[in-house]
Amino acid sequence: MMIRYDHPLVEFKQSPIHGTGGFARVNMRRGKRIIEYVGPKLSKAQRRVEPDAHNAYIFTLDADYDIDGSVEWNPARFLNHSCEPNCESGLVRHRIWLYALRVIKAGEELTYNYGHGLAEYQNRPCHCGASTCVGYRVAEKHFATIRKRHPF
Repeated sequence: MMIRYDHPLVEFKQSPIHGTGGFARVNMRRGKRIIEYVGPKLSKAQRRVEPDAHNAYIFTLDADYDIDGSVEWNPARFLNHSCEPNCESGLVRHRIWLYALRVIKAGEELTYNYGHGLAEYQNRPCHCGASTCVGYRVAEKHFATIRKRHPF
């Protein structure tokens, strides 16, 4: 059963990238604060003993804490990764927000680069469909390394 989220800027529906995605309800300017990534705050020590070590919705808050975004009340968890994202994350008073990197047209899927490292990258295939897609969900700083390891 699909949960409905009433968000003024984002519509959640089936994504061509993966599962449910977030789509712009309206045109948005570059720099627009779109949606907050919310959930319980976990210390790094709590995170190490978290029963679900493969929780895909953990978001680094700072050097001491992470946010567990797997909670039902966090619709931002549905925004997908892209190698050519139109959003980026930013911190405001220890809160994680997603912002528009460029002008976004109503109907566009909202994406950001998850910023993953190279550890176990082979277990994180990317299906974003961008012309510059490297085939794996990794931070942009690792794109050159991935292209050397997996030339197309």
